[in-house]
Amino acid sequence: MNRRYLLDTCAFLWAATSPEHLSPRARSIITRKQNTLYLSAASGWEILGKSVKGKLRLEPGSPIDALRRHVSRMSGLGVLPIRMEHLYESYALPAIHKDPIDRLLVGQARAERMTLITPDEEIRRYAVEAVW
Repeated sequence: MNRRYLLDTCAFLWAATSPEHLSPRARSIITRKQNTLYLSAASGWEILGKSVKGKLRLEPGSPIDALRRHVSRMSGLGVLPIRMEHLYESYALPAIHKDPIDRLLVGQARAERMTLITPDEEIRRYAVEAVW
């Protein structure tokens, strides 16, 4: 059965660079060809922002080029744009998580009826289908 999954930022980075950091369940979902995986444009924004600030090192060279390489390496990965419905959903959430990117990912997963792949226990406290 084909299921749709939204990768949170660290799950995407680990899948692209260090799959040994993924949980066995997350690794199984990500490698199963029948599943459809998505990366939020918000995660791309977060990755590039942290790279520019020196909080995240992707690879030598341009952070933009590194992110493009990571996205292209994951066969079949879709990029989920940010829609107004996602913002409405994320701003209606209770104040469990303070990080606006993580709240947006929850809003996107809920609005798009996707399962969120995340190790973040605070995110999993929301009424959202999430696995790790």
